[in-house]
Amino acid sequence: MAGVSRLQYTPEIRIIRVMCSGRVDLAFVFRAFLNKMDGVYIGGCRLDECNYTTHGNYHALTMTLLAKRIMEHIGLYPERLRIEFMNASMGQYFAETVNEMVKKIKELGPVGVGEGMSEEELVRRIKEILRLVPYIKIVKREKLKTKLDKNSPESWNEFFTAEEIENLFKEIPSYYIEPEKCQACMTCARRCPVDAIDSKRGMVHVIDQDKCIKCGTCLDVCPPKFRAVTKLIGVNVPPPPPEEKRLIKREKEKEVA
Repeated sequence: MAGVSRLQYTPEIRIIRVMCSGRVDLAFVFRAFLNKMDGVYIGGCRLDECNYTTHGNYHALTMTLLAKRIMEHIGLYPERLRIEFMNASMGQYFAETVNEMVKKIKELGPVGVGEGMSEEELVRRIKEILRLVPYIKIVKREKLKTKLDKNSPESWNEFFTAEEIENLFKEIPSYYIEPEKCQACMTCARRCPVDAIDSKRGMVHVIDQDKCIKCGTCLDVCPPKFRAVTKLIGVNVPPPPPEEKRLIKREKEKEVA
């Protein structure tokens, strides 16, 4: 309606249409900041007026609240992210809120620069969050499904607390394949969604910690008879065995030797 009604709003916004506001993923938000977008505005249907009865707008709301807390954690102004709910007849409201947000973003300055952060540091922090998005969504999946009270928006800001997010990142797990237990069955490597496991046939598997997204798939699929994958929290991951010591000797091979 804003365009049809010839309403004036700033041209400093790029519209990206999605089928539902619930389709806006946590990764989309941080990827926008990584690509030097200074702010992200999410527009969704009015709460409890979902056209598809999926209530994706509630998911968009909880995702936004989580993203804002994460932004605070890594040193970005949470005001760079905003969500508004409206219907097709609220063109004036859309124009007003967009203009209001763009004005605020100009006051904050370019992303990273306004926070006094170097470009390299900004990129490093955002890339680390993007790598951890699958882990964050797994840990917070139940809370992200919450249908918040639409009549108490003042309570939304406390849905995720700063302490909660700090603990979330303190408790990030690492996964390690114990060399003496691994039988090179390749199950974990086949199921790893990011190919973070070096799985040469007949050799102890090794998890590349820089590629690992902490999803825990390797731990879940490792055969119970082996239990080779260990979850580590708060401790350093042991170094992988050297290449020459990764070869696995089967029982029959040991007998022949």
